[in-house]
Amino acid sequence: MSTTFTLDTSTSRAHPVPEPVRRLTVPAIQKRKGGEPIVMLTAYTARMAQLLDPHCDLLLVGDSLGQVIYGLDTTVKVTLDMMIAHGAAVVRGSYRSVVVIDLPFGTYEESPEAAYRTAARVCHETGAAAVKLEGGAVMAPTIKFLTDRGIPVMAHVGLTPQAVNALGGYGARGREPAERAKILNDAKAVAEAGCFAMVVEGVVEGLAIDITKAVNCITIGIGAAVQCDGQVLVVDDMLGMFDRVPRFVERFDDLATHISAAATEYARRVRTRAFPTEAQLYR
Repeated sequence: MSTTFTLDTSTSRAHPVPEPVRRLTVPAIQKRKGGEPIVMLTAYTARMAQLLDPHCDLLLVGDSLGQVIYGLDTTVKVTLDMMIAHGAAVVRGSYRSVVVIDLPFGTYEESPEAAYRTAARVCHETGAAAVKLEGGAVMAPTIKFLTDRGIPVMAHVGLTPQAVNALGGYGARGREPAERAKILNDAKAVAEAGCFAMVVEGVVEGLAIDITKAVNCITIGIGAAVQCDGQVLVVDDMLGMFDRVPRFVERFDDLATHISAAATEYARRVRTRAFPTEAQLYR
């Protein structure tokens, strides 16, 4: 019997309660290569993690929080402290999914040793099961260094947002033969280095299929191909929180409209003194 955290939705506070550990594990995810597709979404808060957890196999605390939560123009500006704070919240708000946390730009590229220090701190301070880092063949030695020391790693190939300044934008990758060959080689290199899964982002469909066939680890597509071993989306995009979303996103709801409508009604009732009512007052 271990201690985990469940969220008391009546108060929005996390309380430690003893209950059996029921989380999926990295080895369990690895065994699903070619089997039932893996469901993955981003999460940045304890409450969202609690809502998504029953439906997901993996929860990614992505550095996309820089844009989604903090209004930054790029993930390059995200800090390690941001990732740890949100990562710990997501771990507290979930009990089933494998939680993976992005290593932010500048905290792991220098050397395998630097990456290990960052990853060890992330795992220690959040309780997450794995970390994710961007980059292809150049990061293979770092991935091996981490996995050899017991830190599961999810890789990220294709369109890598942290390298947007070098790539020159967010356009799809792999259209030209040379770039296609490089991305396929990157995928093979990180898989051979020991990553348990890799995000394949923003590549042409045929390349995503070739990568999935060529590697023995799980592939998680985002703007890739339905034949990947799983799929991931930024949860705020999927829920319709923004007016503009990438081509590869399907909106499964329109929460922005619901929230705007609720705020409109609240404002109307406050301005007409229809709120609070007797039910909300103390006598």
